[in-house]
Parts: sequence; structure tokens; C-alpha cells
Amino acid sequence: MILTRFLTINEAAQTLQVTRQAISKYIAKKELNAIKINKSYRIQTTDLEAFLNSKMVTGGHKAIQLSKSRQCSLEYEGKYNGWDEGLPGRQLSEISKTHSGIYNRFIFGDNLEVLKLLLPDMAGKVDLIYIDPPFGTGKDFADIDNDHAYSDKLINSDFLEFIRKRLVLLHKLLSEKGSIYLHIDKKIGHYVKVLMDEIFGYENFINDITRIKCNPKNFARNAYGNYSDMILFYAKQRDKIIFNDVKDELPYEKADKLFPKMHPVLGRYTTHPLHAPGITLDGDTGKEWNNLLPPKGRHWRYSREELSRLEALGLIEWSASGNPRKIVYADNHVGTKVQDVWEFKDKGLSYVDYPTQKNHDLLERIILNSSEPGSVVLDCFAGSGGTLLLADKLKRQWIGIDNSARALASVQKNFAKNDIKCNYWKY
Repeated sequence: MILTRFLTINEAAQTLQVTRQAISKYIAKKELNAIKINKSYRIQTTDLEAFLNSKMVTGGHKAIQLSKSRQCSLEYEGKYNGWDEGLPGRQLSEISKTHSGIYNRFIFGDNLEVLKLLLPDMAGKVDLIYIDPPFGTGKDFADIDNDHAYSDKLINSDFLEFIRKRLVLLHKLLSEKGSIYLHIDKKIGHYVKVLMDEIFGYENFINDITRIKCNPKNFARNAYGNYSDMILFYAKQRDKIIFNDVKDELPYEKADKLFPKMHPVLGRYTTHPLHAPGITLDGDTGKEWNNLLPPKGRHWRYSREELSRLEALGLIEWSASGNPRKIVYADNHVGTKVQDVWEFKDKGLSYVDYPTQKNHDLLERIILNSSEPGSVVLDCFAGSGGTLLLADKLKRQWIGIDNSARALASVQKNFAKNDIKCNYWKY
């Protein structure tokens, strides 16, 4: 028996380097054979090859070959390879209003239906999405007083389909320069990554960020301690993404090592060489400066005019042997590049308004790096509203959605406390 591989519409589109809509049109015109399984189509590789050969370039007499791709898809029971185009059953109703703008609002209700309502007016307008959805744990979560906050009862394939439907809508809402950060547990996160590859495209995957969430654990079971979770970072279009590359401040203990010298007035500093490997035969950086040639086999790092400017500013230090070096002060250090392991530990229930509430410093880093003043920020699993609060503080516009009454109460309390103007709606 010969086993034939079946492709999803996404995989066929990726292979042909066309849109899903183009594949659907080929199927509708019966130019491309497809088999309907449940609610989605599957295309045999042999049928796709036949279609490609029928579209061969006649001038070159060369059949188009199937291209190899890193794009993968996730198959599970109940998956629908499209999006639910059904209209929401009702409209939004106003709870309370404090301003006349269209943003800076919190919507209480099912985020799937609310996202559908937002789509006609908001498609392509959101620069940043941060979501911290349920992790598919099968548990209920409560606050410190044991009051119910939200349920996380969906598990396995039910959870994956739950999150996939929302990701499809979120992708449509993102602007061309937009990005999404999805915070998820490692037990389910790698399945979610494959879903995000399908929806956003593997080429738009930016980072898998490890977030250290607590102190090291010392449990008895035969496994390594679990003290981290993950944040999946994707762009709508990688080459257009907003990324401000905000640096981390240099830790004090590193400053001692990187800037070991001390100026009596200007503080810690170090010195860097003024020459680099390689000979400049005709250019300015190979010529004499201050009656001094660069060492043999090397050239000046800067033009002679720049060297004189540095010396006039007192930014060149001469060694006892007459070797010049550039002075670099710790206060002028631009900071260090942020890596893909972040330590932002969760606070205990007694210190937060909502279970699983995330560290505000983490949210601030994401908003500063991946949005601009005036950008629209969306969190459709808003919880206590931390993303929205930080977005407001950083002069961004925002929309929050959550279907938990506890979340609504927490947001109202936190926003009133911080004098944040918000229009509240209900679906």
C-alpha cells in the first residue's frame, strides 16, 4: 500500500507561496482536488503535484517542484482549519462611561465574541497584544479569600482549539508593524507554538522567552525543579515590527568589573584601544597623529580629526609608555542587550488582586519594547488589568477584555485607585 501525505490549506499555500484565499479559489473552481474531512479540506501531495505540473512554465518546459518548508501544522480532534465567521449573537451594552474616546475601554464578556465585534473597525490597528490565557490545567483559580476568579477546565485538544480560534482573530487585528506575546505554561506551550506557526507563519516567530517565575523548588518527584514558564513572541510581519531594543541597566556588580578605574570627579571608567587590526595603506586612519603612527599591522579606529576631538574633550588617557586609549565612563554606558531569559517572579496571593497576576515590570518591558506612544495595546485575558494599567502609564491606548466578574471588579478597583479613565462595556 502506498501512503499518500495530506496537506492542510495552510501547508498548500505555504508550498505554492500564495494565500489561503488563492488555494480556496483553486478548490472552488475545481482546478485543485481536495477532500473535505469534517469541516476542513485536505489536499493529497499527488494532487498538488498534478496541479503544479498543469501550471508549468511553457517557455522553459520545466515543471514547478514542491518546495521544502519549515512550516508545520498541528492536528487534533475537533480542529477546524478556518475561523468561525458566525456573527456574535448580541451587541455591547454600556456599563459606565468616563470619556468620549474609542479606546481605553474594558469589555466584560466572552473574548471570542467580543473580538469578532471589534474586527470590522479594529482590523490592522493593534500594534501590541499581550495575553496570559488559561494554561489548560483543568483547575479552578481563586483569590486569597477563596473567592472564585476563573476556571481553567479546558484541557488537551479542547484547550488548543479554544486558543486557536482566538489567535486567528488576534492575527487579523494586528497592524503590519504589530506583534503578539503569548504567556503560557511549558506543558502545553510547545503545542501552542506550532499553532502560532500556522497562523502567524514560522518566519514571523521572533523569540521563545523563558520567564523565571518563582524561587527554585525542592520537591520529591523524579524531575528537575520547574521554576519557569514561556512567552512566545511573534510579529505580524517580521521586517516591519516595532522593536525599540530597550536596554537593561548595567548591574552595580558588573560596573565594578567593566569599569575598574576611578576618576575623582566623574566616577568609574575604563579605557579602550584607539587602534584596530589591519593596515590602512592610503586612508586617513593609517597616517601619523600627534607624532605617532599606529602600531605595526594596525590602523587608528577613528579619523585623526576625531582623535583630536576626543583629546580636546579629555577622553584620551596616555599610558606611561605613551600609548593612547579612549576613556569610557560608566555613566555613559547605554545598558546591556536584553536576552531571552527574564527573571520576573510572581508575587504571592496576599500581594496581588488576582490569581496568576503577572509582574508589572515584565509588562512594562514588553510595552516599552514593542509599542510606541499612541499605539493600541490589546489584552483579551485582562485579569486585574495590569497590561492596561501599564499601557496607560506609558501613554499608549488600550482595550481589555475578560469574562470573569472578579476581573471586572479588580480592574474597576485598580483604575479608580490610579485615577485611570475607562469606559466599561458588557457583552
